Amino acid sequence: MIQFEWLWAFALLPLPLLLRLLLPAAKTQQEAALNVPFIEDFQAVSSQSTSISQQRWPLLLAILAWCCLIIAAARPQWIGDPIELPTSGRDLMLAVDLSGSMDTADFKLSGRVVNRLHATQAIAGEFIERRVGDRIGLILFGEQAYLQTPLTFDRDTVRILLYEAVIGLAGQATAIGDAIGLMVKRLGDDENVDQVMILLTDGANTAGEVAPIKAAELAAEKGLKIYTIGIGADEMIVQSLFGRQRVNPSADLDEKTLSAIAETTGGKYFRARDADELMKIYDLIDQLEPIEQEQQLFRPMKALYVYPLAAALLLAAVLLLIQSLNGMRRQHG
Repeated sequence: MIQFEWLWAFALLPLPLLLRLLLPAAKTQQEAALNVPFIEDFQAVSSQSTSISQQRWPLLLAILAWCCLIIAAARPQWIGDPIELPTSGRDLMLAVDLSGSMDTADFKLSGRVVNRLHATQAIAGEFIERRVGDRIGLILFGEQAYLQTPLTFDRDTVRILLYEAVIGLAGQATAIGDAIGLMVKRLGDDENVDQVMILLTDGANTAGEVAPIKAAELAAEKGLKIYTIGIGADEMIVQSLFGRQRVNPSADLDEKTLSAIAETTGGKYFRARDADELMKIYDLIDQLEPIEQEQQLFRPMKALYVYPLAAALLLAAVLLLIQSLNGMRRQHG
């Protein structure tokens, strides 16, 4: 549908007529009349009547130009059909471990053997893409914790920055407590917004200034929920001096602490031994933290004033051309 933002502009339509009626008429020069019975006099009278009839077209064009100008001033707009925007009212912070052990290649993704960080980036990236309506932030931690992306609705930027993360960017050790403490610091005290953290690591807390359990208690006091994910295979075959051996690449994973963090904050602990399990975990989190809670309506709007304004300018140009041609004819006549 089309609507006008400033309907009062149409009250200006009769303005030229009011000015014509209220203002005094312009004085015209009077020429002396000669009663000379020459044929040229009759030709002059005939040409004068013709010019009067020709003046009607410029008047009609001027009226049309004025009407178009008023329509443009009224700001016509095209209002489209309502579009539903899903929103969840949730702040979601992702915390990803970038310590040296995340370079362990014990995951398979699309038939290729990849390291833990690569698998996390691919699967978490799809998770971020699905979270329409959430504000999402990104914390990267190793020996120290960094806020890579503050809470934002721009999911594409969060996903790109996650893909650009590299092993060792934040150091080789693991500061789980500092990552949680940074989340507590960055997330607000708004009780009307669900605030959730998803913490993914493959080791134990070996660095940082804040103990993980103490940080979890502070998060619980603020009503923050933490889902923890322990990532890494239970066994893998490696080549050594003594031949092929089976080793446990997740021997350093502190599942007890991760479970305690989740339990303290009302979240859950998950174990991801391969890419399929990691993908199912993020699907499960989607179910535990539903995306859509309410619907907001948005109606697209497009301004249309440019069309009547262009028509008014075009008619004004035609009027100017007509006046120029009439002026040239009078000079040569």
